Amino acid sequence: PSSPSSPIANEPKYEKRWLDALSVPLSMARISRYKTGTDKLRSNAFEVLALDGVSTGILQFYTAQESADWLRAMSTNISDLTLQNMKMANKCCSPSDQVIHMGWVNERLEGADSSQLYKFKFLALKGSSFYIFSTPPVSTLDWVRAEKIYNLCEVLFKIHKLWLVDDCWLQANLYLGIHQDFDLEDQRPYCFSVLVGHGKSHYFNVELGSELAVWEKSFQRAIFLEVQRTGSKTYMCSWQGDTLCFTIDFALGFTCFDSKTKNVLWRFKFSQLKGSSDDGKTRVKLLFQNLDTKQIETKELEFQDLTAVLHCIHSFIAAKVASVDPVFIDSQSIARKYMYSN
Repeated sequence: PSSPSSPIANEPKYEKRWLDALSVPLSMARISRYKTGTDKLRSNAFEVLALDGVSTGILQFYTAQESADWLRAMSTNISDLTLQNMKMANKCCSPSDQVIHMGWVNERLEGADSSQLYKFKFLALKGSSFYIFSTPPVSTLDWVRAEKIYNLCEVLFKIHKLWLVDDCWLQANLYLGIHQDFDLEDQRPYCFSVLVGHGKSHYFNVELGSELAVWEKSFQRAIFLEVQRTGSKTYMCSWQGDTLCFTIDFALGFTCFDSKTKNVLWRFKFSQLKGSSDDGKTRVKLLFQNLDTKQIETKELEFQDLTAVLHCIHSFIAAKVASVDPVFIDSQSIARKYMYSN
């Protein structure tokens, strides 16, 4: 009601208040810009879904700029709230088990008819592990209920080549500024894979280019910290019937020794590794340069999970380079390299 023109002193004054038609908490919420069940972006529209599944419905805006402004504001708010949740979770964790990053993504699932389907998943980088959840962990007990848990030293983060579609979001500076590239497995930009053991992988998509840059940086940092914490990893292997132990050590490099006698068979620094090749199954050839003779020595080994070992070698070498070159990680960022500045 409107306020009376001459209110009596002892009568209450009217106040204007917000009247909520719908209230959707943004803590742990997720944003979707795609039409349900498709790879088609909505034009000037998106949907926000709360942790409990409550949806705003499709929020349609008049212009690309309005939709971009609101999308950026929503995304920033959700990110800030997620950071607060991380800080609260880290108070209950030891220094070696801190949450580095977490958030919503879309995981591509292969249907029975080979159709490409996406499902919301919640990812987290915490301590020594990479977690995949169907719903976010809200308590300490939830961390053991993850769908998948992988050791960070044995995963490989890979950004897929990106392309730009000609729609309103391009003008809104929300895409990455690179040339069109058709090396995509589907029609969604901002995709990355996490390669794990036994040649398996998970294929993810995020809504914004800025999210992709954060995930890339977070994986690099989490893996770097885990390599430093672990120091070394040893894998059982074999060659010509002998059971051997292969150690990757952050300080010493590569060492191979007999599993029974513990006698060291050979040892090389990271800088001495000049190349490698594998059969894609169990066997790998490592090419090392002998510092005395300058000749290349070939060492062949067989592992039960070759992929995990190769990823671990990659992680340790990357961490070694990063430790002597602080700007190495930033220089390797594919996503941020092409990010528009508004």
